[in-house]
Amino acid sequence: MKNRYAVILAAGQGTRMKSKLYKVLHPVCGKPMILHIVDQVKQLGIEDIVTVIGHGAEKVKETVGESVLYALQSEQLGTAHAVLQARDHLAHQDGVTIVLCGDTPLITKETIEKLINHHQQTNAKATVLTASTNEPAGYGRIVRNSDGNVERIVEEKDATEDEKRITEINTGTYCFDNKYLFDVLREVKNDNAQGEYYLPDVIEILKKKNEVIAAYATDDFDETIGVNDRLALSKAEASMKKRINEKHMKNGVTIIDPDNTYISAEVEIGQDTIIKPGSILSGSVKIGEDCLIGPQTEIVDSIIGDRTTIRQSVVCESKIGSGAAIGPFAHIRPQSTLGDNIKIGNFVEVKKSTIEDGAKASHLSYIGDAEIGKDVNIGCGTITVNYDGKNKHLTKVEEGAFIGCNTNLIAPVTVGKDAYVAAGSTITENVPAEALSIARSRQINKEEYVKRKQNNDEGKN
Repeated sequence: MKNRYAVILAAGQGTRMKSKLYKVLHPVCGKPMILHIVDQVKQLGIEDIVTVIGHGAEKVKETVGESVLYALQSEQLGTAHAVLQARDHLAHQDGVTIVLCGDTPLITKETIEKLINHHQQTNAKATVLTASTNEPAGYGRIVRNSDGNVERIVEEKDATEDEKRITEINTGTYCFDNKYLFDVLREVKNDNAQGEYYLPDVIEILKKKNEVIAAYATDDFDETIGVNDRLALSKAEASMKKRINEKHMKNGVTIIDPDNTYISAEVEIGQDTIIKPGSILSGSVKIGEDCLIGPQTEIVDSIIGDRTTIRQSVVCESKIGSGAAIGPFAHIRPQSTLGDNIKIGNFVEVKKSTIEDGAKASHLSYIGDAEIGKDVNIGCGTITVNYDGKNKHLTKVEEGAFIGCNTNLIAPVTVGKDAYVAAGSTITENVPAEALSIARSRQINKEEYVKRKQNNDEGKN
């Protein structure tokens, strides 16, 4: 948006969170709350976004990245003082500035856009985003005049009994004429009990100058929730979870039990995929169409193709092709790439391995640091012995090979194309293509062993 700017207040430590993590970095549905706000603003095409930082400045910058501008509030002296720190970036700009709190992760781009549009349509110098609630205690109340514009904002401690009954509250989000904002900020005083410079005082100053102060009321109070403690964080999490799940269901995804399904904000899911209860999809996850996920499945930062089933399993930082069957009780660890139409069955663990199309490991196997070719069969109890106590080594099993049950493949080792490894073998040397490798002790049967043992035992007595 041309000549439109944003200031995000993110300098507070958030002592009520009782956490070593700075408040705005606490995740809501797997994503730091400040990133929710930044992303919504960016979707409006607002390029000049100034994030005011203080406590944990470097950590906040590391999380948000270089796509925004930064202003440092070295002392936390109030919200007006915080906005004033953005003056070097914005003070001389013509246009409109939206001011948002970094602890309001549920705000949407639609509401921000409506606030800006209302601000411009009313020719106001300042517009307050308001909301209505049956529990307004603790919030500043909005007192309107006969024209519907804001007469004043009354804080809880200063409100009369009649004013306390007002249910329209100040959300802490504002829209300003940019130059007026930075001119008036210099007039804000700190003659209050806290000795701080408060942004709502800008409204009072503009009002005394006979400027128009407008208000835009959102009909979704949840969008305005400010996260100041763990209780509010849990409420924001529940609201965001509901919003995310509803979005996916409206897009053609079946979620059997939305109350017990956790999907983070960045997840993409194709049509006609079914998500069963107890599933957790977090981080950068992309799931194709016609998949079946769950129950009790966790997928983190992974890509899943179409028509794949993952039941009661964990997949982390990996890629799985189409038509695959995973689980139950499989563990796909980071840096694994699994092809199309593969099968990874119960109690199979895969780590940093490539498994090509059509291969299968149906049960009770460990595949680590391995390259498994097309249509390979990994028998029950097979282990790629990849670690010598100091270094990890590669196991290669080429296309079409058959690995018998209870086999140890001592890396580094290669099993050639279409080769067979007999059950119970410990393979320490390469197996040629189309060969049969047997690496186990010869069986010896000692006839009448039990009878001789008994006789010997009786003789000793």
